[in-house]
Amino acid sequence: MAALPLEGLKVLDFCWVAVGPMTTKYLSEHGATVLRVESAKRPETLRRAGPFAGGQSGVNRSGYFANYNANKYGLSIDMGHPQAPELILRIAQWADAITENFTPGTLERWGLGYDRLSQVNPRIVLFSASMLGRGGPMQTQPGFGAVLSSLAGYTNIIGWPDRGPVNPYGAYTDFVCPKFAVAAILAAVDRQRATGQGTHLDMSQLETSLHFGGPMLLDAAVNGHEPELVGNRHPAASPHGAYPCAPDANGEADRWIAIAVFTDAQWAALRDEMAADGVADAQSGEFRTFRVRKAHEDKLDGIIAGWTANHDRHELMRRLQAVGVPAGVVNDTRDLFEDAQLQHRNHFTWLNHPEMGRYATDYAESHLSATPGRLDRPAPLLGQDTEHALRQIIGLTEEEYQELAEAGALE
Repeated sequence: MAALPLEGLKVLDFCWVAVGPMTTKYLSEHGATVLRVESAKRPETLRRAGPFAGGQSGVNRSGYFANYNANKYGLSIDMGHPQAPELILRIAQWADAITENFTPGTLERWGLGYDRLSQVNPRIVLFSASMLGRGGPMQTQPGFGAVLSSLAGYTNIIGWPDRGPVNPYGAYTDFVCPKFAVAAILAAVDRQRATGQGTHLDMSQLETSLHFGGPMLLDAAVNGHEPELVGNRHPAASPHGAYPCAPDANGEADRWIAIAVFTDAQWAALRDEMAADGVADAQSGEFRTFRVRKAHEDKLDGIIAGWTANHDRHELMRRLQAVGVPAGVVNDTRDLFEDAQLQHRNHFTWLNHPEMGRYATDYAESHLSATPGRLDRPAPLLGQDTEHALRQIIGLTEEEYQELAEAGALE
């Protein structure tokens, strides 16, 4: 079996919920040894978040947690115990990198800030992610995905003109940040290996998330424009939206197709396909150019919806794509698991979990040709690997381990 690109990289992981665990999953998937610290006294939030396997709740049954924590070793350490800081400092001597996404100041309150960590390991890379970054008047503001999406301005641009703004699905910003985080960590590790020097990386999830809003910010800065709520509309395309389709063969009625027309040539192709089915209204001169289509967009959407409603979504997608019209079916989750392209690329990796049973986890989006990643271990049970990690990986003696266990430090 080929070596993985990050084999030999040793990570002590304090991350929790989504943005941090997704970051360290990329590392573990590509060969890094990731020791994930939790506490049985205070199980991390994501372990208590559904959906749960079989609909039965439990700290070892969360699908969210299982997806983001494959390939990691699970340790239980009570960070409120007086012996915990010294244990962490010992693990820090082993580690190349430490990752955390606590509120700024948490590590420092434990006596484990970067200055202290670098005393025991001058090469250490400490990655700290927080909602707004360290320093400044709002550094300790709490919040999760919906709060950060709103602070980043995304809630302000999503929704329909007559309904007001809405949040993106889920913790949207948590899915933007890990790509930046992995790049920063690997750059710091590269510097570490070249110079022997450590680094403290301070990532603001707000600032990272703003990169996706580049066009919106540029338009405001240069033109003074504030974005408006437009639903499915697009300023450079018409028609542009999701349109109803006929029920599937199995009777599923809630079926849709997305169509996006950016050029007059694409519109002509769409118009001709509609005309072939006897839809004469689309031939009207009021739809001839982009400008006039925009002016009559509500009427145009109604004509298209009346046409698409008589067609199978997959057949219509293939038909439109064949003549150069951008179109795609609106998938639901079942569709994604049955998608031929995702299956070909093995995007969903199935792992066997001791309590959840067989479950799916996401494989990395980028496949390295010579050293592809690998997911071969399910997310750990709470505290599952505490003894193995501390004794076999960190090197504690049996006596040292038993002393910590009996003192309650490993709860």
